[in-house]
Amino acid sequence: MKLRYVRLGIMALTLSACSVAPQQRGPEADVPGQTVSAAVTGTVSYRERIALPPTAVVKLQLLDVSFADVAATVLDSLTLRPSEGKQVPYEFLLRYDPAQINARNTYAVQARILVDGKLLFTTTQAYPVITHGNPLDVNIVLQQVGAK
Repeated sequence: MKLRYVRLGIMALTLSACSVAPQQRGPEADVPGQTVSAAVTGTVSYRERIALPPTAVVKLQLLDVSFADVAATVLDSLTLRPSEGKQVPYEFLLRYDPAQINARNTYAVQARILVDGKLLFTTTQAYPVITHGNPLDVNIVLQQVGAK
């Protein structure tokens, strides 16, 4: 268990040093009194051998997807702005409060890449995390939406 926290700490330091422009966190990051002591980490990539333009953004969300007939609840969100020619894979860290996690619920990470507001890549499969024996570290492979 301690090794996991050491690994998360190293990942956080690594993320702060990587060549991706400053991250924009979702509104959940600014909630006063919120206790955040856990995180989901991983990478986002795609198989196509194309470089993203400088206007590309990578958007990630940590979601509670427990109920099929209800919109997913966003636990954290993150926007990465690739810069200086940095290409995939992109590393990420999504924070959450363990006290808000229900062991019976299902949580997943969703990712998208947009260029000038137009969807270019997205997740097409579930990437479950946190509960039901799922990992805290995921490698997300996005699929291209339409051909350019």
